[in-house]
Amino acid sequence: MTTRRSFIRQMSVSALSLSVLPSIAWAFPDAPVLRVAIMGLGSYGTRVAEAMRACTRARLVGVISGTPTKVRVWQERYGIPAKNCYDYGNYDQIKNNRDIDAVYVITPNALHHDAVIRVAKAGKHVICEKPMAVNARQGQEMVDACKAAGVQLLVGYRMHFEPHTLEVIRMRKEGAFGPIRFFQGLSGFIIGDPTQWRLNPALSGGGAMMDIGIYSINGSRYMTGEEPVWVTAQETKTDPVKFIKGIDETIQFQLGFPSGAVASCLSTYNANNLDRFFLDGAQGFAELLPATGYGPIQGRTHLGELQAPIVTHQTVQMDEMAQILLEGKQPVVPVDGREAVKDLTIIDAIYKAARTGQRVDLQA
Repeated sequence: MTTRRSFIRQMSVSALSLSVLPSIAWAFPDAPVLRVAIMGLGSYGTRVAEAMRACTRARLVGVISGTPTKVRVWQERYGIPAKNCYDYGNYDQIKNNRDIDAVYVITPNALHHDAVIRVAKAGKHVICEKPMAVNARQGQEMVDACKAAGVQLLVGYRMHFEPHTLEVIRMRKEGAFGPIRFFQGLSGFIIGDPTQWRLNPALSGGGAMMDIGIYSINGSRYMTGEEPVWVTAQETKTDPVKFIKGIDETIQFQLGFPSGAVASCLSTYNANNLDRFFLDGAQGFAELLPATGYGPIQGRTHLGELQAPIVTHQTVQMDEMAQILLEGKQPVVPVDGREAVKDLTIIDAIYKAARTGQRVDLQA
């Protein structure tokens, strides 16, 4: 059975502190703190802000929003000074603000591209929520813009820091499962309000695949430790009124890997209780159920239940990203823009395969 000791080998002190030593910040009084402004003050932006209250290496210091009433509420709730508040018309001026190190872009998907490039040109590091863009071409433009500006681009892959996930990756790397043969990723829920931005292709860039299917795409890569070389896909749409053109309801997709391992995945906005990863090897297996929700994540392997700390994902993510941006720490699984472009390339291929009915080969 996997143990807490084996997990600790993979986690940094800051991540572990959130579950066992929440006041450990006193032990590192001189450690630099990443000062973050959040762009987009919706439900997920609020979740990140609340999680950052427990951070030891990252601090919320600014906001960017097109809604003045939200800005005022956040100022009062989080003690944000007026000089660190911007709207969508003037946030280029952030370049003159020495009190902000990075901007976390948490806006609808189709707005990420322009926002990230503007922030980069203002000389600030960028954290962008996933999917980083609506296609691989846009994603690469964002990566190139950040490189040209001399700033770093990270993406909100919170699962890359999640303890159960990291324990499965550690076991796979150490050969506990033997050669990997199969991965299954199930990602879906029944979406509600038909007027929300996620069902507007001009804002979302797609449907369930962009929102929830990306978890199975990304998970297939870090669970198997390989990059896919081919894709096939099939789309089903039962409600074309709710899921208009450009918004996928349900897509089943398959991935093939260089070793011969295969993945079978489902992405949907029309079924609940779908949040499961299953990894099968010649000598063992791992299951995460739930696999990507906000928590708690649970898992088991052929050796028994996974014993790993329960953490607030966004707190760990922001503390870890602070160390990446400020100290050059290398995460177990990358969270940079290049990682995101790989996912976007696969999404592009899945949409093409679903549209044409043909297998799409990916460049090695």
